[in-house]
Amino acid sequence: MADTLKNFVNGQFVAAAGTELLDIVNPTNGEVVAQSPVSNQADVDAAMAAAATAFRTWKHVTPSQRQLMLLRLADALEANSDELVEAQHRNTGQVRAMIAAEEVAVGADQLRFFAGAARILEGKSAGEYLEGHTSYIRREPIGVVAQVAPWNYPLLMAIWKIGPALAAGNTVVLKPSDTTPESTLVLARLTQDILPAGVLNVLLGTGETGAAMVEHRTPGLVSITGSVRAGIAVATGAAKTVKRAHLELGGKAPAVVFADADLAKTAEAIAEFAFFNAGQDCTAITRVLVQDAAHDQLVEAMVAHTRTLKTGSPDDANNYFGPLNNINHFNAVNAVMDALPAHCSIATGGKRAGEKGYFFEPTIVTGARQNDDIVQKETFGPIITVQSFATEAEAVELANDVEFALASSVWTTDHGTAMRVSRDLDFGAVWINTHIMLTAEMPHGGFKSSGYGKDLSMYGVEDYTRIKHVMSVLDA
Repeated sequence: MADTLKNFVNGQFVAAAGTELLDIVNPTNGEVVAQSPVSNQADVDAAMAAAATAFRTWKHVTPSQRQLMLLRLADALEANSDELVEAQHRNTGQVRAMIAAEEVAVGADQLRFFAGAARILEGKSAGEYLEGHTSYIRREPIGVVAQVAPWNYPLLMAIWKIGPALAAGNTVVLKPSDTTPESTLVLARLTQDILPAGVLNVLLGTGETGAAMVEHRTPGLVSITGSVRAGIAVATGAAKTVKRAHLELGGKAPAVVFADADLAKTAEAIAEFAFFNAGQDCTAITRVLVQDAAHDQLVEAMVAHTRTLKTGSPDDANNYFGPLNNINHFNAVNAVMDALPAHCSIATGGKRAGEKGYFFEPTIVTGARQNDDIVQKETFGPIITVQSFATEAEAVELANDVEFALASSVWTTDHGTAMRVSRDLDFGAVWINTHIMLTAEMPHGGFKSSGYGKDLSMYGVEDYTRIKHVMSVLDA
């Protein structure tokens, strides 16, 4: 019988008050690997109370002490890599080597960045801006923050949430996705001997649990990585108590390819950046815009390389990516292909791979038009479209003509073209002759329907702070 998972509240694993249970399913074979509770209002109240109590002392912990704790947590991630990988693999079906390299190792590195960031947060220096008075700025933690993480990179996204929040001196109530909670629970256990009780709390549940967290009066900020629909719900719920929201939402990233690009290298890179993690990445390339003269050659090269990128059992080292995360998402991706307009053609892929699990072939669609749903709406799967353009101005217009504005890239050997197009692309991140590469020192976040607020970097840490002006009269 599958184990029943528990919440992590005030430094301990505790049974949820909510009695409803969800099956946690391994997407490689559809088997139930655990059951998760649906936390209710009583669970949310308990976690918020623990976080609020912990904040009374945590806010006074010095930056150097917070740094040491985060460094210890980074070490613990690396020391327990195998356990973290297996816990996540059961829930996601991701290739184990990818989890180890891209989530555990990268997550530990990013925690070390946040540990360092804890020691360099500062306000403006003091000065006399009004005669007879001295002013200075305090940068303070917000308090309790409520956070909702997604299922595509469960461990790494949990680190993106808790790292800057804890570095800035906040306490956290975090809800992982209802389909991928287990690696987050391992992370929580690793904090037991590192963080004071109540500084990090993890609640399991559904969107209703998340809504209760968002609308609770205790948090001063709510943060979500997820869909636009979920982001709107979080922002609406946060507005009821006038709390801040931090939203990292969907994407529809274009790769703008000019005819002077190295087409062979570009084709290989685009395919790999598009289909990494089964395309379940809000920054993944989903739209290829290629100059007319290079269209046919690029498509031919992309198709050839894509056919070498296999999907299937993550236990097979020859497979590039694993399954889609869950049955509902698998059905949604299939529905995209079922609704494909007649003027579109499938250059490769386009259907389920195998007969077991939620695997889908890497897919390239040509002939799509700008107003087609497959161009305008987020698919979040291993599907990319190819459109052509004649001029630089048309390329920029097509690239920007979607509601999302998270990530993009431009591919060219001409420096001027790269500079102009990267300036004009209306996205929070623009890569030149590469894509999807991230580093802890640089911010990540979008515009328009892709949300607001930054992850990573000092900008991300500052999002978890508030600004206070203190003024003192000099002759008192």
